[in-house]
Amino acid sequence: MNVKKLVNFAIISFAAVAILAACGNNPDSSSASAGENKDGVTVVKVAYDQASKPMSYIDEKGNATGYDVEVMKLVDEALEDYEFQYVGTTSDDLLIGVEQGKYDVGVKNAFWTEERTQKYIFPQQFLGLSSAGIVLKKENEQIKNLSDFASAGFKLAPIAANNAQYTVIAEYNEKNPNNPVNLKAGEEFSVDVVQWVNEGRVDGGVIIEGAFNGQVLTEGGPYYNLKDDVVYNEFAVIKTWPLFNKKQQQFADAYDQAIAEIKETDALRKLSVEFYGKDLFEVLDTVER
Repeated sequence: MNVKKLVNFAIISFAAVAILAACGNNPDSSSASAGENKDGVTVVKVAYDQASKPMSYIDEKGNATGYDVEVMKLVDEALEDYEFQYVGTTSDDLLIGVEQGKYDVGVKNAFWTEERTQKYIFPQQFLGLSSAGIVLKKENEQIKNLSDFASAGFKLAPIAANNAQYTVIAEYNEKNPNNPVNLKAGEEFSVDVVQWVNEGRVDGGVIIEGAFNGQVLTEGGPYYNLKDDVVYNEFAVIKTWPLFNKKQQQFADAYDQAIAEIKETDALRKLSVEFYGKDLFEVLDTVER
């Protein structure tokens, strides 16, 4: 080996050692990744939809919060053998990421569907409850439920077929073949239903109460200016679930044990009031889905 090659080799070797040393001194790189054991504790990645206030979002201090996230924090406290790492992302990435194992579990105000059982583990214990309803123009506030909406012959905002809200309406249509809602699948996961209703493009759209409150009734919300022009009429309260990767059955079982114990307290009721403004658990006995 000539001198030039020898010098180059020495420089490359020194650089590699320096990089390795730097990584070793980086506190972020030394933390365990999902699935690894850290001092006997299993680190798991918990994905959450970071733009789904009040269910899951990032607060003004940059912290993960929302009903779903805070419940998972309670589960984390109860599970000494696990450490949760929260990862904010989009709804679509969460679904794909949990399915592919990028994340161990995801929370996004998720409803149960048969199709989703093929991709994820649904635990035995649900996470919370969500109010689902229709956003309408004020002049149509007499439309109180899906039956009224269908009877009026109103046009519903399209819903992506892979959105669980689509399944909810489809299930209603199956039970009511003589008075079905005109349901059409959209290309996007969801459309801006408040804007569509306001513009008259549709007569109504399915929306979660928490999202409606955040967009319309909260000062500073994107449609706060429409608070006197549109209304929200609830048609169902639906259970919501965390979605576990198919290889995380042991983790899902641990979650079940922890959340069952938490439900023996009033912790979830308090979180419901804090984030939704009411105790949705009061109607749990009437929840069909």
